[in-house]
Amino acid sequence: MAADSAVRAFRRGGRIVIVGASLAGLRAAEHLREEGFGGSLTLVGDEPYEPYDRPPLSKQVLLGQVLPQDTDLPRRRAVDARWRLGTAATGLDRENRRVLLADGDAVEYDRLLITTGVRSRPWPQESEASLDGVCVLRTRDDTTRLTRRLAGRPRRILVIGAGFTGSEIASACRERGLEVTVAERGPAPLVGALGGVVGTAAADLQRDHGVDLRCGITVTALEGDPAGRLRRAHLSDGSQLDADVAVVALGAVRNTGWLEGTGLAAGPRGIACDAGCRAFDIHGIVTDDIFAAGDVARTPHPLFGYQFLSLEHWGNAVAQAEIAAHNMISPGTERRPHLWTPAFWSSQFGVTVKSVGVPSMADELVVTQGSLAERRFVAAYGHQGRIIAAVGFDQAKWMGFYQRLIEHAAPFPPSFHAVDRPGGGQQPVPARFPDPALPSHGPTVTLTGHSPSERRVVFTPAPA
Repeated sequence: MAADSAVRAFRRGGRIVIVGASLAGLRAAEHLREEGFGGSLTLVGDEPYEPYDRPPLSKQVLLGQVLPQDTDLPRRRAVDARWRLGTAATGLDRENRRVLLADGDAVEYDRLLITTGVRSRPWPQESEASLDGVCVLRTRDDTTRLTRRLAGRPRRILVIGAGFTGSEIASACRERGLEVTVAERGPAPLVGALGGVVGTAAADLQRDHGVDLRCGITVTALEGDPAGRLRRAHLSDGSQLDADVAVVALGAVRNTGWLEGTGLAAGPRGIACDAGCRAFDIHGIVTDDIFAAGDVARTPHPLFGYQFLSLEHWGNAVAQAEIAAHNMISPGTERRPHLWTPAFWSSQFGVTVKSVGVPSMADELVVTQGSLAERRFVAAYGHQGRIIAAVGFDQAKWMGFYQRLIEHAAPFPPSFHAVDRPGGGQQPVPARFPDPALPSHGPTVTLTGHSPSERRVVFTPAPA
């Protein structure tokens, strides 16, 4: 009874701070108000802009179809919040429940939600990264700078990394009629996310659209001219490539550095949480006043062996933010688990790629519909005798069906016969994912265990 009374009092007059003013932060704030939270609400963001949508940045914005300033996220309702934009969080005083800010100020909280997301992994050599013409793509400002470069009709663009972002950038460049070289350390594009079988189809797709795709190749150095402008790249096969623009697309780094030394289980893989989005401390004890959601969070999922999933997915950010918001202002008996099935889509070279589940967990796959050669197919992924993922090229309408198979632990290989395979499908083949022990920028879903010692891990990627 006393606990319920405390929850009601908090809902009326508590203090909630959300660090991370992007998609997850905004949707959490809206959901808090929808569920009746009447206390003070503060959103802290390191960018000077109100929340905007990131997926169009590597698609419609690069193509000139949408202006960067027109990507603001639609508001579902007023949030009556104090916005601290353009000011990064630099530390956390858990004992006194304060978020420390870069301007020297501090914001007090009763409940804290961390939605700081990820940032682009930079080029590891700082002097080379600072060359005029070396870019990354994550923020609105990044896209504005890159779009201006492309409008200047550079002679050649080098894209370093062929994950989803790198592939989408290459696609936009080719659609604009620009010459593009893609350097990928793995054997094929998208190999870390979708495996080598589907990656081979993605490689054929890129080459068919005029991309100079070089796999099994790393960039060993970027060279500038005397004025500090990028002029060429040196590759691991001993060759050199003249380029005016290099886009570093080596994946993402989770924004947890500001939490170092706070005692939270936060590190390079994100913030470890329970299924209700409550953060763990370094001893594996769950906190009750700190929550996390979106790309920065890692939560266990029963469909995937209770492994911790880090999901860089738009839909996950929304669903998880709403669960976190609900749980922050609810008694324990009314809290809900976050059990969203991973789903992701990409548009590149005229093809819509969509995945559900966790492909990178799979051992085998089988093409259940269509043909790899035609780049119009569905591949079902299997692990320990059950379907755990599916990927479709221009077959998005079927993804709901495969999602239900995943959620009901359907057997692998699937027993049904597709319309275009009346005699049955192909036999399963190895999915050909790279060794998980090797650094990879490709997956959009990362599976990890939880170890408090991860706070001491330092990950330095090899040049790609």
